[in-house]
Amino acid sequence: MTSKDSPSFKIILGSSSSSRRQILSDMGYEFSIMAADIDEKQIRMEKPEELVMALAEAKADAIISKLQINEFTEKDEPTLLITADQVVVHGGKIREKPSSREEARDFIKGYSEGHAATVGSVIVTNLKTSARKRGWDKAEVYFHKIPDEVIENLVNEGDVLYVAGGLLVEHPLTSPFVEAMVGTLDSIMGLPKHLTERLIQDALSLS
Repeated sequence: MTSKDSPSFKIILGSSSSSRRQILSDMGYEFSIMAADIDEKQIRMEKPEELVMALAEAKADAIISKLQINEFTEKDEPTLLITADQVVVHGGKIREKPSSREEARDFIKGYSEGHAATVGSVIVTNLKTSARKRGWDKAEVYFHKIPDEVIENLVNEGDVLYVAGGLLVEHPLTSPFVEAMVGTLDSIMGLPKHLTERLIQDALSLS
């Protein structure tokens, strides 16, 4: 059950991302969690917007394949499945989660005194009606010089290995070196609130 004004629908967040859990909670929603087990490397697109949309679609399809869908279509109360994906674009190249500590280190060094963009998708599937609403959002981050010891501490701590491009702007080690952001922090963290809220309402309107 969601808690935002006690709406009569449920939400499944199809993500194991702690950032997305935090953002959706901050939006006032309660939800259950299901992770999608897909091989993201099998889905390749040249454009970041197309890639993140394809990955979020694949995550939604994978989760739905695990569900007894008639349990949702026969209920009066709709259930919404939210899936999302994100990549970082730096120097014209798409960056996903670092494959090693060395790659994470190289990624973060590249941001020092430079900038990176995040491109993130959100898909909301109404499991009662099968209606699917989708969209993507982009943001940019500009950095001061990031000291080598800060980079080493980030890599050794390990959280940067689990996020697109090794980019954790909200991390207390990183945030002092953020010069400017174009877009919202929640978008950079992987779940843009304004887009997610709009897609939720759009998906519900088709119930």
